[in-house]
Amino acid sequence: VNIPKKRNTHCKKCVAHTEHKVTLYKKGKERRVAQGRRRYDNKQRGFHGQTKPILRRKAKVTKKISLKLECSKCKTKQQKVLKRAKHVELGGEKKSKKQALSY
Repeated sequence: VNIPKKRNTHCKKCVAHTEHKVTLYKKGKERRVAQGRRRYDNKQRGFHGQTKPILRRKAKVTKKISLKLECSKCKTKQQKVLKRAKHVELGGEKKSKKQALSY
């Protein structure tokens, strides 16, 4: 899927359609002091080996495309989820109809 880098869509804060900058959603950095992380690290400590099961069987082949939209006027960010796709391209070249394949 080829997604343009700018998109004209509705902003909740401006209450109007404005141009939004589009970026792909990325997972944030994991915090070492979060409760679950501390609990897991304490459980792993000592001579016990791996204490919790490691998931090896994946249910899905693709991930849903999650876009982060930033309003050009008020800089408010919102997220938009698109359908599943194996390949995502941000701001790639548009395909033209009557053009021969070039290698």
